[in-house]
Amino acid sequence: MAAPGGEGTGALEKALDVLDAIGAAPEGLSQSDLAERLALPRTTVYRLLATLVARGLVRRDPLRKVYCLGFRCFEMARQAYAMPDLVAAAALELRALRDLTGETTYLATLDGREVISLERCDGAHSQRSAAVLGQRKPVHCTSQGKAILAALPDEARDAIVREAVLKALTPLTITDRRRLQAELRITRARGYAIDDEEIVLGVRCVGAAVVDAAGAVRGAISVAGPAWRLTRARLELLGPEVAEAARRVGAQMPVLREAPAAPAPAAVQAVPGPWAFHGAHPLWSADGRRLYWADVLAPAVRVVEDGADRLLCEVAAPVASLLLHAGALVAVTEETAVQLDNEGAVVHTLPWPPGRTLAACAGEDGALWAALALPESGTAIGRVQADGRLQVQWRVGEPVAALRWRAGPQDGALLATAPGSGTILLLQPGQAAVRRLATVPRGSGRLGGLAFDAQGGVWAALADGWSVVRFTPDGQLDRVVGLPVPGATDLAFDAHGPQGRLHVTSARNSVPLDALGAAPLSGRLLVVAL
Repeated sequence: MAAPGGEGTGALEKALDVLDAIGAAPEGLSQSDLAERLALPRTTVYRLLATLVARGLVRRDPLRKVYCLGFRCFEMARQAYAMPDLVAAAALELRALRDLTGETTYLATLDGREVISLERCDGAHSQRSAAVLGQRKPVHCTSQGKAILAALPDEARDAIVREAVLKALTPLTITDRRRLQAELRITRARGYAIDDEEIVLGVRCVGAAVVDAAGAVRGAISVAGPAWRLTRARLELLGPEVAEAARRVGAQMPVLREAPAAPAPAAVQAVPGPWAFHGAHPLWSADGRRLYWADVLAPAVRVVEDGADRLLCEVAAPVASLLLHAGALVAVTEETAVQLDNEGAVVHTLPWPPGRTLAACAGEDGALWAALALPESGTAIGRVQADGRLQVQWRVGEPVAALRWRAGPQDGALLATAPGSGTILLLQPGQAAVRRLATVPRGSGRLGGLAFDAQGGVWAALADGWSVVRFTPDGQLDRVVGLPVPGATDLAFDAHGPQGRLHVTSARNSVPLDALGAAPLSGRLLVVAL
């Protein structure tokens, strides 16, 4: 007669309890510790350990006299995920990345809402990242997890993010689902993910997803090390290298399913003409025939007309903004504002508030708005009066990089970018409160200029982010457009041209020389067909 379900399994359950306890203790457990934790007789624990050691599932450290998981556990874990193919395909790339960087490299795969480490190549330094094989980590705060999530289909990614517990492991861990989704979309456009001390303070990591030829996400590889060696600038340089290595690993993987249709990338072209050190402030003329833009650092105003880009005029100080006032072009520098004619000659100087101007824009009814630097490093924002005084309406505790007026069906509002905190600010005239419309994670890039589309969407340029992004009117990120340059600075829509044309300025001075080879269009004015 067969035993009832569940009878005769006591020894098996005890053995599994022993494995669970050892697996939860990376430093290992002694026989007495196990007996105490599991409330089992020491003789029973001894017999169970002897069997598990004999099968390779547990190993004994003779120096410390503790028990740890055996390598047979890792072998079975790899087989469960068809990992022999992945580990073999990744081995050469992991070693190459280790040799390139001197840092420890990892291979991991997704398991539920965690990533599990499958392979590791130790770095050349004595002080290095040292996560153990088989270790599980939350998916939301590791470069491997974020890279995998970003590469998944939208429905699968959203389901994981919705159910994940976004626990804060450090003060830098992303615990807001909207911010996490924003970073994942930018990670997808950029091709690699960054862990900026989000799981362990003092450790940074850059990772990229391994995707096979059919589009199935198989895992991720990463490079990790101390934050003082892996600086943010170095991570930005390593990201494309890691992404390319992950692509080569994916190309070796057997296909598991048919490839889904890939979204068509936006078409990007450079306007013929010279590059700028720091292009910015694109602005369409009142009649929609000309596009003005500026080189901030080699101070000059340029104009694109009939497809030709030419120098309009040189100015004496860095350009803070270009705007239209009473139908005429106004160039605002850090200290003055001058009206220019169609040939770039100064018509007259406008009354302007004293201090260093950070940004300016034109509002409704001929109003001029400006943001001025405060001595204590914040920003004063207000309306420029007829006599040049600034009527301050808001004070912000950090510098702003752009100021734009958004006309509304009832009342308009000012929007400003604060790159330090990655925040788009909403400023409503007549209201003292400064609202946060949206926030961009630091790893996604630095906020630059703003533009608005016909549907009320808010577009922003991301310096060091290789992209421009669109937010819905209520601040939800809903589109990322990849660019062939890292330093997008500002953007403007062609309201009178073909539907969906976006003009993007970029910087060249901030791009390292060894990265210019991959981004030769840096500093050029780009046209993006959306």
